[in-house]
Amino acid sequence: MSANYHNPVQSVYGAGALSSLPKLLDGRRAALVTFPEARAIGLLGRLESVLQGALACTIDQTRPNPDVAELASLYEWFWREHADVEVLIAVGGGSAIDTAKALMVANDAASFADLVAGLAGERPFVPTRSKMLIAVPTTAGTGSEVTPWATVWDRERQKKYSLHLPETWPRYAVVDPELMLSLPAAVTLQSGLDALSHALEAIWNVNANPLSDTFAVSAVRDTLEVLPQLMAQLDNVELRGRMALAALKAGMAFSNTKTALAHSISYEMTLRYGLPHGIACSFLLPMVLERAIGRRADRDAVLREALGMPLAEAPQQLAAFIESLGVKTRFADYGVGDDEAREMLLHAQGGARGKNFIGNDLAENQA
Repeated sequence: MSANYHNPVQSVYGAGALSSLPKLLDGRRAALVTFPEARAIGLLGRLESVLQGALACTIDQTRPNPDVAELASLYEWFWREHADVEVLIAVGGGSAIDTAKALMVANDAASFADLVAGLAGERPFVPTRSKMLIAVPTTAGTGSEVTPWATVWDRERQKKYSLHLPETWPRYAVVDPELMLSLPAAVTLQSGLDALSHALEAIWNVNANPLSDTFAVSAVRDTLEVLPQLMAQLDNVELRGRMALAALKAGMAFSNTKTALAHSISYEMTLRYGLPHGIACSFLLPMVLERAIGRRADRDAVLREALGMPLAEAPQQLAAFIESLGVKTRFADYGVGDDEAREMLLHAQGGARGKNFIGNDLAENQA
């Protein structure tokens, strides 16, 4: 069997890694993209102290789940006023990094409408200009610091777009667990379950390979062990570091496989019910696991290794683990009736991410 694995991101990991930014910039000027609360918690002041004269501008009004309506004016302002800036530094959760990725690339006209048309598949978008990205996650879950994907939403059209170009890989990932110490419990939980989802989705995936499996198995095992401990000790920097490393490994896994059925379902749950992404992609993991078991012997072996238990009892045990963290694991728990759940599942199976799932009956029937 042959396998192909590619990830060009250089990772800098460990407590205090934020101080590496000036060296990584190597004399370049940078635009900082972060979240509105960064100043109040002291993070923005710390970044300004680290970056000093290298900081060209600060964008600190990023929103959760960035929407095209919010991004349009920001994008065109950035490329009009700061086209000469060489580097974007994204500091925050997945939404801050997604916003920076959306700002990374432009055509000659720097037209955001052209980028959105490309995302919607209406016409090709060919970037002629791009920025270097340094991704600095403040949550342990999205893996966006080591992947080329950015999720952009269009709530008016009830659409979710995935930006994915060769230019949207970060150049560097700076993973500093000290930045995660102020993260509240709810976001810590959502992020950790997002990491678990990424790792499992990389295993029950038609694109899985031995290298992605190595990262995914380790990420699953680490998350199952560390996340409950971390929820009880949010100020423990060692546990923050272990969870950050698990999330990084999960990102390394799905950077090559992409996600699968659970994520395909999650987008509908976020659009229709406003469910936070980490919950939306994790609450049905036991159901998806049950559908994955027995489909392929090689995937069963990897799932057994990752979960550390007989697969016959794994869906029930996984549900018990998620529910022990306060997250319900059925559609009905979120107000979704049986008919809507069936429709949502069918729609998810037909999506690009759903087709990555090894247990996709729809894909098999169409083959």
